[in-house]
Amino acid sequence: MKIVVIGGSGLIGSKLVAKLKQQGHEAVAASPKTGVNAVTGEGLAATLAGADVVVDVANAPSWEPAAVLEFFQQSSKNLAATEAAAGVKHHVALSIVGTDRSPDIAYFRAKLAQEIIVKASPVPYSIVRATQFFEFLGAIADMGVADGRVVVPSAAFQPIASDDVATCLAEVATGRPLNGTIDLAGPEKAPFNEFVARRLKAAGDGRQVVGDAKAGYYGSPIVDTSLVPLGEARLGKTPLATWLATV
Repeated sequence: MKIVVIGGSGLIGSKLVAKLKQQGHEAVAASPKTGVNAVTGEGLAATLAGADVVVDVANAPSWEPAAVLEFFQQSSKNLAATEAAAGVKHHVALSIVGTDRSPDIAYFRAKLAQEIIVKASPVPYSIVRATQFFEFLGAIADMGVADGRVVVPSAAFQPIASDDVATCLAEVATGRPLNGTIDLAGPEKAPFNEFVARRLKAAGDGRQVVGDAKAGYYGSPIVDTSLVPLGEARLGKTPLATWLATV
């Protein structure tokens, strides 16, 4: 199968391309680095020619509210039109668990707009909503620095290893279109601050981590139901301790 990965040069995309190639598929990494820009349409038609599946794992270069919305809307519209013209049989989109439950977070609003466009396209689709990645726990901690401490939410959290996300996406991409949405999360659920504290401790970072119910996540307050699956979900296999031992 020819599978084009939009955002194929990024964290998830590069892992996904490698996994698909290992399985014997013709996996194509498509990104501005390879001359493909889904927002402007540059290189899109040529790259999607003959593609069976397109997996969109692209990330917006700017998270400013108007910019991130424009990115996902325009890229999704271009992909939908180009895929339909090329006869693509399956579109897979990576989204976020809880994207429809946190309207105050601009990035979540943009991802929800992306999902709406994907569902309206004539191309059969699968949407995989994943929780936050282990790889970003350090950056999240840095955003919560206040007076030498790290102040982060205390709400429920269920992050996942990016490698597990890529594995799930490979399974979905090579299977039948779901024409629906699945949630994907890590195998452990605990307060947000506990995951951050464990990440910093493993990195030898002695800063105190404080869990605060009023602390924001990308500037917006969250509760226990904001970022974790509320129903059935696929779970990754990698616990945080295993991942920490590899970094």
